[in-house]
Amino acid sequence: MCLDTSISPQELQSRKDADVLPVVVDVRRQPAYDADDAVIPGAVRGAPEALADWSADLPADGEIVVYCVHGHEVSQGAAQALRDRGFRARFLAGGIAGWREAGGATAPKTTAGKIA
Repeated sequence: MCLDTSISPQELQSRKDADVLPVVVDVRRQPAYDADDAVIPGAVRGAPEALADWSADLPADGEIVVYCVHGHEVSQGAAQALRDRGFRARFLAGGIAGWREAGGATAPKTTAGKIA
């Protein structure tokens, strides 16, 4: 895993605490997203299979952090696809599971915004 393509839960939390907020995108596959009642606070939803559609609505000059359940192929693939489109994108190491294990707060899924 290349460090510049991922961000640790601790680093993301420190950025949130310092108000240096990247755009956080929940890219869990639909069954995993539906099975969980929570998201990382401030996250927006972006279905991985529709990345080509919603990525056009992301800010071109900001940092993007994507996460899935465990930080494996779904979020790594989404981050790579976003980088291929010119975005500064990283995936959350460990996904939302790692976020929770590191003590990261979650919010009700009803608070998640949509990109498009």
